[in-house]
Amino acid sequence: MGQDSQTLHGDGISATIVAQGAELVSLRSAEGLELLWQAGPEWRRHSPVLFPIVGRLKGDQLHHRGRTYPMTQHGFARDRQFEWAERGPRSCTLVLTDDADTRSHYPFAFRLAINYLVADGDLSIRFEITNTGDETLPASIGAHPAFNWPLRPDLAKTDYRLTFAEAERAPIRRLKDGLLLAAPQPTPVEGNILELSEQLFVDDAVILDRRESASVRYAAEVGPAIEMSWHGFQELGIWSKPGGAPFLCIEPWHGIASPVDFDGEFLDKPGLMLIAPAAKHILAYQIRLRQTQHG
Repeated sequence: MGQDSQTLHGDGISATIVAQGAELVSLRSAEGLELLWQAGPEWRRHSPVLFPIVGRLKGDQLHHRGRTYPMTQHGFARDRQFEWAERGPRSCTLVLTDDADTRSHYPFAFRLAINYLVADGDLSIRFEITNTGDETLPASIGAHPAFNWPLRPDLAKTDYRLTFAEAERAPIRRLKDGLLLAAPQPTPVEGNILELSEQLFVDDAVILDRRESASVRYAAEVGPAIEMSWHGFQELGIWSKPGGAPFLCIEPWHGIASPVDFDGEFLDKPGLMLIAPAAKHILAYQIRLRQTQHG
């Protein structure tokens, strides 16, 4: 993929990252099986970074100190060219800092560093957000990896389930036109098991904003399994394109779409990190490739 990409090789795993959006674009097992969605026509992304917002703002507008700034869904980081800060056979770091263009959408100073590391069959992704300005930095960040669904082409989508580390009994949240509905809905998770089907996503993402688990396993009874764990994140989104598409997104978030009735100051938006000047906020998640017991 040229100079704008880096492929990391570990024990039983390889990962390719590109500078555009600091995006993970390939994740392969030791056998060479591609597990990451390859940006087909149903959705032209692989694993975008959501920053400085997760979801939408009402009217796609950010309000700050009497001014209004245009801000599209999930923010601008996924469409920006990052700079390589470090590149090696097992690790790389990419950095995005504010400039005149970002400030025309988001009037804050920041440094976002994203590190990818492969080790022992795992891929670890670390987000470090630093406030380089002299006022509070309000921000959200989210991961959005899309995995092939099914992971093995001879299996059906309905052969797959998500198994959470803990029982997830709390109601879930849903979206309307990309904004957060006020009323929680009953969870489709039974105990710690979410049986997967296209029907789950007719009403867009399944959002666990009161989750108990810090990890989840995505697998069928046979074949490859993906285990994800995270820390520093508050919410978890689970999404596939309504109407059906061959991918499943498992998304740790710190932040959430604006409530349908919220159109106030950005600093007052629910779910933000409020980072003091010169302070930083670190979040991370891990992807582990495994094989189901009978696979």
